[in-house]
Amino acid sequence: MPRVSVLTPIYNTNPAHLRECIDSILNQTFKDFEFIIVNDSPENKELDKIVSSYKDPRIKYFKNKKNIGISATRNRLLKLAKGEYLAIFDHDDISVPERLALEVEYLDNNPYVGVVSGWVQCFGTKNDVLKNPEKDIDIKVHLLKNCYVAHTAAMIRKSVLTKNNIEYEEYYTPAEDYRLWARLMDVTHFYNFQKPLVYYRTHENMTTISQNSKMYDAWENISTELHNKYPAYYDILKRSDLNNGTIFRLRLFGIIPLMKIKNKRIYLFEFVPVLKLKWK
Repeated sequence: MPRVSVLTPIYNTNPAHLRECIDSILNQTFKDFEFIIVNDSPENKELDKIVSSYKDPRIKYFKNKKNIGISATRNRLLKLAKGEYLAIFDHDDISVPERLALEVEYLDNNPYVGVVSGWVQCFGTKNDVLKNPEKDIDIKVHLLKNCYVAHTAAMIRKSVLTKNNIEYEEYYTPAEDYRLWARLMDVTHFYNFQKPLVYYRTHENMTTISQNSKMYDAWENISTELHNKYPAYYDILKRSDLNNGTIFRLRLFGIIPLMKIKNKRIYLFEFVPVLKLKWK
């Protein structure tokens, strides 16, 4: 039984990018893993050739009979996994060599933590580092705003998912990762290494760009639900962001502009200034 299952869905992946992805896992300093790859573009024979060119027995390759979408493919990966820990990894990214070793060691030493991730180093059309907070409370507070756990760099304790019957939800695609973290907030703790664990490829055909409208709608639904579910976290977030001049908007029924807070000022209907806040 492998300690770790590395889970990678592929879909019409650029062949060169797929090779870099696979090489980065096979070159990990931690060796006790299975590498499960599921192809959701079964008509793409080029991907078959690339994966079959690797003779490493840790690679387990599967093809969907037809295209079923990213969330369903991710759930198939979860069901196929035999490892104690699940390392999520997207098809065109590159893991640093010590990524698995660091995450396994942390989960082994911190049994109350169910999700560990880290920063990601962008490359391609962007070259910045996406930094996420380190501690559980800070991560959970910021999850009310956005997905502050890098999915492609994350390792999950499988027992937390199975015990709580949690999996990816198609309804929230392409923000299925954000929804997963939202559901896990109730049942486990998070930790982010304060350094990049994955090189994250950015390009003009990224899902965040090609499905921007659908992504935003899903994100807004998840964020709004978390605001209502965790009022204490929301209060901490408001205090932090108000001091940083961040914009908050309140919409009636989620649609009608009602109030905006920016730079410690309250605006009625988002443009009529009515009050200046003093927030310590």
